[in-house]
Amino acid sequence: LRRIVRRGLRHGQKLGIDGAFFHRLVDSVVETMGTAYPEIGAGADRIGTALKQEEDRFADTLRSGMAVLDKAVSELKEGETIPGEVVFKLYDTYGFPPDLTADVARERGLRVDEQGFEEAMDEQRQRGRSGARSFDDHIYLRDELIRVGPSNIFFTGYANLEAEAELIALFEGDEEVDSLAEGNTGIVVLNTTPFYAEAGGQVGDSGTIKSANAVFEVAHTTKAGDQHLHQGRVINGGLRKGDRVTAAIDAERRGSTARNHSATHLLHAALRKVLGDHVQQKGSLVAADRLRFDFSHHGAVSREELATIEALVNRRVRENTEVGTREMSFADAVEAGALALFGEKYADRVRVIDMGEGFSVELCGGTHVARTGDIGLLRIVSEEPVAAGVRRIEAVTGSGALAWINAGEEQLESLATLLKGSRSDLVAKAQNLLDQMKQQQSQIETLQSRLAAAQGSDLASRAVEVNGIRVLAATIEGDAKSLPATMDNLRDRLGNAVVVLAHRGEKVSLVTGVSKPVTDRISASEVIRFVGAQVGAKGGGKADMARAGGGDRPERLTTALDSVADWVRQRTAA
Repeated sequence: LRRIVRRGLRHGQKLGIDGAFFHRLVDSVVETMGTAYPEIGAGADRIGTALKQEEDRFADTLRSGMAVLDKAVSELKEGETIPGEVVFKLYDTYGFPPDLTADVARERGLRVDEQGFEEAMDEQRQRGRSGARSFDDHIYLRDELIRVGPSNIFFTGYANLEAEAELIALFEGDEEVDSLAEGNTGIVVLNTTPFYAEAGGQVGDSGTIKSANAVFEVAHTTKAGDQHLHQGRVINGGLRKGDRVTAAIDAERRGSTARNHSATHLLHAALRKVLGDHVQQKGSLVAADRLRFDFSHHGAVSREELATIEALVNRRVRENTEVGTREMSFADAVEAGALALFGEKYADRVRVIDMGEGFSVELCGGTHVARTGDIGLLRIVSEEPVAAGVRRIEAVTGSGALAWINAGEEQLESLATLLKGSRSDLVAKAQNLLDQMKQQQSQIETLQSRLAAAQGSDLASRAVEVNGIRVLAATIEGDAKSLPATMDNLRDRLGNAVVVLAHRGEKVSLVTGVSKPVTDRISASEVIRFVGAQVGAKGGGKADMARAGGGDRPERLTTALDSVADWVRQRTAA
């Protein structure tokens, strides 16, 4: 959709339309198609807002991308080809769609190196894959590398935390092996497992797999094809293919993960209730310590909306209703109103999770609590943008929520102690402190101005006469912020003058002033470059005033200031 919109925006620009226009077409579409598609009319305001935001974003993309493209095209001849690396750079760095580059190329009688672009894309995908390895670097198994035993591996983890199983395959690195020795890292495949494999945003289980002679510590569980891959290390003894084992998950970690997963479902439903049905899940992470939920929404969620969403979830938690689980066909589930996530792959038979007696009904293969009250409490800890039209909420539940609240309580108590007050008057105490700081800052600035004026009186006597121009180059004490005011004071006092003032802190700061009648012979920007080059300061300005900062050679400041008078003499010699 974004590519279609952006192509339309570019054609509008070619037609000479200035400014945003695409979002204004919504009313016409509603008028023409609203009867057949009533959801367009219902969402007109939201659609218009989304299109306006996309227009504003693409305006920047078009400017920067076209500048790069125009430069590349200017170096080509009629009938030549735009290199694939240029097309990739436009896409990867500036968000300039390849088909838009192709349009421009056709208009100018050029071709696009599509093969070169695809090769650059493939290289990026390979870099992404190598950077996304979730286990030890030497273990990176694609689906096709794990094909062992029957395809119908039995997962018993919905009802059981432990299972008796047969070890049907072992992998060390990329190689299938018959045994795994103590201390070695590898992958265990079982014919039956209670370990949930990472999917749908929920992290994989950890725990132990024990045989009569060995203990394998499972750090993570993933999926390849139909197989559950138990990734970890042998911490005692040795494992062999065919061993009978007991597989037991970390129950506490599973419980925390289930609380966060169930809370994610309630959060999703609450977001749709408060913000609107346009909210859709765009990604999630369900871990033992927290949950993260990405969703589509056109703007920031206000504090009041977040409070309402959180309260709505916690009300469902307090109601402590049973979490219902049913298996049915995918078609029946959708017809019954279950929410299916766009882009997810579902089997013919699906699990439907019902929470809050219809408040949240979703298709989900993850693990959940038995009753909503098991979640304990949900606390939203942050809300922020992550992409165009996508927001992210992070939250904690159960003991994690209590720990977060307790940490906040401790911070409040510490603040109260520092401000010598109580929690009830923290805001008033903080406001009083800020008011005092503002008042003191104002007094400091007044004193600095007086100090600058006093310094000006003392410094004026140090000016030297050079070809009818009073030249003063000196260092001042106090705050670097006082440099411009002191310079103005001295320039006015000295008449036809060139004034260079410096402040030496961690870095050297400079300001230069030249009287108006003198600027036809000497420019302040020239003076600042001359002095700044000697002390490593950079800056610029106008003919009568210039500034520079960041000087990293303060040891040269005295010599630099002493050289100003001779420099003015040379520049003004008859």
